[in-house]
Amino acid sequence: MLDDTALAALRAIFGDRLSVAPALLAQHAQSESLVSAGRPDAVVFPHATDEVAALARWSSTHRVPLIGWGAGTSLEGHALAVSGGVVVNFRDMAAVLEIRPEDRLVRVQPGITREALNRELRATGLMFPVDPGANATLGGMAATRASGTTAVRYGTMRDNVRGLEVVLADGQVIRTGTGAPKSSAGYDLTALFVGSEGTLGLITELTLRLHGQPEAVMTAVAAFPSVAASVDCVIATMQMGLTPARIEFLDAETVAACNAYSHLSLPPAPQLLVEFHGHPAGLAEDVSRFRDLAAAHGATGLDWADKAEDRTRLWAARHAAYRAILASRPGAKAVVTDVCVPISALATAVEETRADIATSGIPGPILGHVGDGNFHAILLVDPASDTEVATAKALAGRMARRALRLGGTITGEHGVGFGKRPCMQAEHGAAWAVMGALKRALDPLGLMNPGKLVPD
Repeated sequence: MLDDTALAALRAIFGDRLSVAPALLAQHAQSESLVSAGRPDAVVFPHATDEVAALARWSSTHRVPLIGWGAGTSLEGHALAVSGGVVVNFRDMAAVLEIRPEDRLVRVQPGITREALNRELRATGLMFPVDPGANATLGGMAATRASGTTAVRYGTMRDNVRGLEVVLADGQVIRTGTGAPKSSAGYDLTALFVGSEGTLGLITELTLRLHGQPEAVMTAVAAFPSVAASVDCVIATMQMGLTPARIEFLDAETVAACNAYSHLSLPPAPQLLVEFHGHPAGLAEDVSRFRDLAAAHGATGLDWADKAEDRTRLWAARHAAYRAILASRPGAKAVVTDVCVPISALATAVEETRADIATSGIPGPILGHVGDGNFHAILLVDPASDTEVATAKALAGRMARRALRLGGTITGEHGVGFGKRPCMQAEHGAAWAVMGALKRALDPLGLMNPGKLVPD
C-alpha cells in the first residue's frame, strides 16, 4: 500500500488521473492467459513525457515500482504488478506526432495502437506492417519486441523501430537512434530497449519505419494431408527464396475451432494461409510457384482470394483463432506458449510437440507464423483443476527445452515476463547475468517492472 505522503505526492502530479479504485486495480491485474499476480497499488494515466519523468523521480524517492501498460494483451505477465507498485497506463499518450513520407518514418506516442496508426497512414500510401494479431499498442509492441503474421517479409519490431524516447529510472529522458537509415555511432541503445519489457525504462515516444502499401495482394488457403506435409511445404517455400508476406499454419483442431467460431467451411485438415504482396506481374509468378510447391506436397482445395473482402474474412478468422480455441472448450482458460526454431528443425519441433500434447490428456491446438519457425500451442485447461494446470505448464516447459535442443529459442514473440523467466538461464547461460548487470546499471533500485525478464 502507498502511504499517505507518497499518495499525496503522486496526486500532485496526476490529479484525477490517479486512481486507486478497486475495480480499476483489478482490471490491471488481469492477463490474456493463465498467468496471475497481485494487484497494483495505483494506476496513473500520463499525458506527456514530463509527467512520466516526474513519476520516475517520485518512484525513486518513495521506492515504489513502476509497471508500463499498453493494451494489456501480453501473454507472460509482462504488465502485472508482482511486487505492488504503480501501473503506468499510456492510454492517453496515443498521438501521431509526425509523418515523414519521404523518409518513410513516423513519430508516435506509445499508447497508439497499430490499427489506429494504419488508419492515419491510409492517405500516404504507407503502412506499418508488424501485426501480432491483437490490436496492441506500439509502445507495448516495442517493449516486448513483438512480431506476428507479417514478420516473415517485413521483420519484427526489432527491424522497424528506428529510435525511441525513454524515461529512465531516475527520471532522466534520453533519445536513442536517428532518422538516418543506418549508423555506426556507439552502442545500439534502441535495440537494447526494444524487448526490454519495461525493465530498463518507460518508452514515451517511438520513431518507426514505414513500408509501401502493396500494389497487389493475393491470399490462399490450402489443406494438406498431414502436419508434416504442410510444414515441409513451408520449408520448401522458404528455401526456394519465395517471400510471402504471411505464411500461417493451423492444425486440424484449430481449423475446426475457427470454422465453428468464424462460420468458415475449411476442410478439417491442417491448413496453410499464405499471402503474397507485390507488383501484379511478379505476384503472378510467386503464386504459380507456390501452387506447384503446394501440389507437390499433397495440397488440396488451394483457393485464392484476391478480393479484399475475402482476404479480410480469412485473416479476421486467423486473428480470432485464440478466441475460437477458447470457445471450443467452454469455461476453459489457456496456458499459451510459443517457441521458435531454425526452419530446418520446424517439422521435428511441431511433430514432437503434437505427440507430447496428444499423450497429455488436455487439448492443445497448434498454430503459428511458421515462415520464420515460430509456432504456438494453446493449452486448454479447467482453471479449477490443479492437475490440468500443472500438466499444461509442464508441457510448456518441455516445448521450451525442445526448442533449445533444436537450436531455437524459448519464445519467438511472446516475450519472457515472469511466465518464462525460469527458462532464461537455460537459453542464455552466463549472458543472462550480463542482462542483470545492465538492469542494475540503469535501474539500481530495481523499480522498473521488477520480477520480469532478468535475474533477481
